[in-house]
Amino acid sequence: MPIPAGTRLGPYEVTGALGAGGMGEVYRARDTRLGRDVAIKVLPQHLSEQPEIRARFEREAKTISSLNHPHICVLFDVGREGDIDYLVMELVEGDTLSARLKRGPLPAAELLRLGTQIADALDRAHRAGVIHRDLKPANVMITRSGAKLMDFGLSRVTTPAASGSNSGGSLPGLSQSPTMAQALTTEGSLLGTFQYMAPEQLEGREADARSDIWALGCVLYEMATGRRAFDGRSQASLIAAILEREPASIGEMPSGASQANVSGNAPPAGLERLIRNCLAKDPEDRVQTSHDVKLQLRGIAEGAGISEIASGSSLNVGAPVVRSARRSSPLPWAIAAAAVLAAIASFAWLYPQAHRPAPMVRFRFGAPSECREIFWPRVSPDGRTILFEGRDSTNTVRAYLQPLDQPLAHVITGSEGVLRAYWSADGREIAFVSQDRIVRLPVAGGTPIVIGAAAGGADISWGAKGVILMDGQNTDSLRSVPASGGELKPATRIDRKAGEVGSGWPCFLPDGEHFLFIGTIAGAANAGNIRLGRLGSLDSRLLGTSDGRVEYAPGGWVVYVKAGTLLARKLDLAAGKLTGEPITVVENVRVGTASGHFSFSPTGVFSFASSPGGDRLGLAAVDTSGRLLTAPRVLGDIGNPRPSPDGKRLLYEMRTGASATGGEIHVIDLARDTDTRLTFTDQHATTPVWAADGQRFAYNHFANGRPTLMLASADGLGAQDSIPLPAASGFQLFQWSADGTRLLGWGADFHTYAVPTSGSSRSPVLMGDPGQLAGQGQLSPDGHWLAFTSGQSPNVQVYVQSVVGAPGRWQISTTFGFHGQWIRGGRALVYENWQQQIMIVDIDTRDGFRAGNPRVLFTLPAASAGRFYKSWGAEESGQRFWVVVPPPRTTSSMIDVVTDFGQ
Repeated sequence: MPIPAGTRLGPYEVTGALGAGGMGEVYRARDTRLGRDVAIKVLPQHLSEQPEIRARFEREAKTISSLNHPHICVLFDVGREGDIDYLVMELVEGDTLSARLKRGPLPAAELLRLGTQIADALDRAHRAGVIHRDLKPANVMITRSGAKLMDFGLSRVTTPAASGSNSGGSLPGLSQSPTMAQALTTEGSLLGTFQYMAPEQLEGREADARSDIWALGCVLYEMATGRRAFDGRSQASLIAAILEREPASIGEMPSGASQANVSGNAPPAGLERLIRNCLAKDPEDRVQTSHDVKLQLRGIAEGAGISEIASGSSLNVGAPVVRSARRSSPLPWAIAAAAVLAAIASFAWLYPQAHRPAPMVRFRFGAPSECREIFWPRVSPDGRTILFEGRDSTNTVRAYLQPLDQPLAHVITGSEGVLRAYWSADGREIAFVSQDRIVRLPVAGGTPIVIGAAAGGADISWGAKGVILMDGQNTDSLRSVPASGGELKPATRIDRKAGEVGSGWPCFLPDGEHFLFIGTIAGAANAGNIRLGRLGSLDSRLLGTSDGRVEYAPGGWVVYVKAGTLLARKLDLAAGKLTGEPITVVENVRVGTASGHFSFSPTGVFSFASSPGGDRLGLAAVDTSGRLLTAPRVLGDIGNPRPSPDGKRLLYEMRTGASATGGEIHVIDLARDTDTRLTFTDQHATTPVWAADGQRFAYNHFANGRPTLMLASADGLGAQDSIPLPAASGFQLFQWSADGTRLLGWGADFHTYAVPTSGSSRSPVLMGDPGQLAGQGQLSPDGHWLAFTSGQSPNVQVYVQSVVGAPGRWQISTTFGFHGQWIRGGRALVYENWQQQIMIVDIDTRDGFRAGNPRVLFTLPAASAGRFYKSWGAEESGQRFWVVVPPPRTTSSMIDVVTDFGQ
């Protein structure tokens, strides 16, 4: 609520309003004790209501208020009147360096004078243990007395620097300080403005004084050239420019700018070298202190014959005061030199002003202390909370809530074992699939309420009209059910003519009637057709293709995945088609099993998890308890590890990008620790399997929709044999039989087939019951028993069927199972369940067939990424497993949030 003139805040009498924004309302006031004009910033009530935040804020504000320097805007006081918290600051009149640069680069004398003053101000702050972290032209005022460094709102207080060093540790108790840019973030967050952020900040590492020196280099470059050192058409391309490229020479002026440069002369000698040294990518290679930058600027001035600066004077030497051409009188700028609450800056969009839109803001938050990995962010319908999932050190997954106006996330009680939670339409509940049931759970926690049977699926969308859409098993269409409960009913029809075999990833549009979804295509992993459906009709319209999920974003955008990049196109709902060229939303989004970790709210808040180091997974050996036996080997997007029969070598598949059809096959010699690439197929090789002799291997070559089985030597030498298969077969390889005569795999019709490895006919031969879906076939070593995964609704289980002798079929798993594998010469089966657990079942075939009860061996570090991309492989002995190991916490513990998407 606006504060009227005449109001007293302690000894300060408000005389008028200066401005308002997301960071608070600013007023001109009179200090009745000292008789001076000041600026007062009133803090939003949602932050000032918390006593701990106020106490921390006051402690840190006192530290920064001690920065008494002629070129730093001064914080005078912190106070509280009733329920109003406020800051009292120096009232600065003038204009920003940003506004001045709109007229072009600065003359040499003005550049060196202002640059020296800014460096001197930074030096004072660094020596006091304060890092600015948001230095940019907009935070430098040009006044009659010179430059004023202001807005320490993103600053971090560190231990005062030792002599000769500008770095230090955080002050005790201030690691969650409210004057940080985001009280909800942890180490690794992105703070500041992208164009001026150092590489280490963009990589999620902690900023120190050298990060400020990078920003100073960017500011000096802009002062010299009139253009930014780094730029890009998107945030992703801007980040790439900062991390990978060097800015153009400051002597290479854009057209029309040369006359504005140093009176038509070349830049002062040494300035180019200084800026380059400030912009070194590695902090260790940069100028190490702002004091050194100040001294070098003075030396450059001396070489250029500018004596006032060379002598150390910080007085104005006659440069005019710059004023905006859009106003007739200077607007007073009242900025807190220290004490703008980080949470205020980060969450300015939550308090938009009616007279102007809030700016787009991007920030990150980190994992709770108990989590080693967080993923699957879902923005609440009102855009104020991020729902995400966190995995702890025991591999237990829970749902968490991160309110954007609070510093810490909290777990949703009762969400243990959750698999991809989704918001209710009103944001009061979450819904997810658990034990083949759709359940809803209040965000405050409690007992899950069963909506109905899930019959296999995992992903839902809760529409505004109280209807839930859900996918099913691989061959199901979408189904719908009232959120109040009931039975699932068909909501779409599978388009067989378009090569589709099922439907997945529903996403309602805001009207609660139309929805987007993916029509899955046989043999294409998570890729499929983007479709537009409507409640009440089984028909849908084809819109395009995606390598993963699809989602609707405000402003009429359809967002989808291509090669790990999120793209967006406009939706013409009336015409039922996408229009215009695709735009890039963000690159390197995490894909994996979930086919895209991203989410949009109707209010325009966008959240995503980046691919952890480009899916930099590893391979490690574990024992039957899950204990690591080896350090992770190789790094990349790795899957399908296959130990050799003698346990001395390891086949695996390495993917590059987000290929929907495969990657390349490699082999590791475990004794010699060598890694050899065996295939060169332009990312079309997948699912490698060993021959029983351990000398050969086979793999799928899937290109242009046509599968071919390839047989090759495991030493990479000699010619390869090929077995072309009918395009319609969609054959996916799973095993080379122990007798070497057959290759087993899964067809597009979800039945198990065997392909002879020799003879005149190599056509696939059906194995098992033609009336039952069966895949992931594995023959026992004696060839008598076929283990397979059945997709019979409502359960997905591992079964064994007799293929020699008396017929019979036995269910091996009890709750859920897939990826079965024989071990111990056929005396046991292991498989994976939905909880990422490896289960083992003892098998006795000495007199018929008998199976024991399943028991847990260990929990996998990472789940298998779909039905064709397995995350583990057991050695024949059953004593050692090779598993895919996720990246360390530092690369998979951050979630990005972007405000005002599509607005």
